[in-house]
Amino acid sequence: MPGFELSGYAGAPVEEVWKLLFDPSRFPEWWAGVATVRTDRDEGYVMWPEGYPDFPMPQRLHAEPGRSRITISCQVSDIDVVWQLAERGEGTAIDVRVDLPEAESHRLATQHDLLQRSLASLTHLAEAAAT
Repeated sequence: MPGFELSGYAGAPVEEVWKLLFDPSRFPEWWAGVATVRTDRDEGYVMWPEGYPDFPMPQRLHAEPGRSRITISCQVSDIDVVWQLAERGEGTAIDVRVDLPEAESHRLATQHDLLQRSLASLTHLAEAAAT
C-alpha cells in the first residue's frame, strides 16, 4: 500500500493541537485542499475539496484521546490519514501517516504536498491559539 509519513513540532500544548484535529468544522482553516465541511453526520462529516463544489466526500473520524491519535478515513477514495500527537517539552510532536490504496497511488505526490502544507498550517494555528 503506497503511503508516506511526515513529522512536525508545534510550540503549543497537545490540547491546542487536539482541538484543531478533533473539530472538522475547523479543517478549512488549516487543511490544504479542504474548501468546506459539513458536520451534521452521526459517523463523521462531509468534506468538499477546493475546486469541486459538486463533489461531496464523506469522511470518518475516529479519535483515540487516550493515545492522542485521530484517524480520518475518506469513504470515497479509501485514503487514511492518521495524526499522532505526543507531548515534547513545552510543545507537541506531530506525526502524520497517510496510506493510499493502489488504485489511488497516482495521487501520492499531490497528497504529500497537501499534507505537508497542512501540517505547517496546523502548527501555526495551534501556536497562535496558545499565545
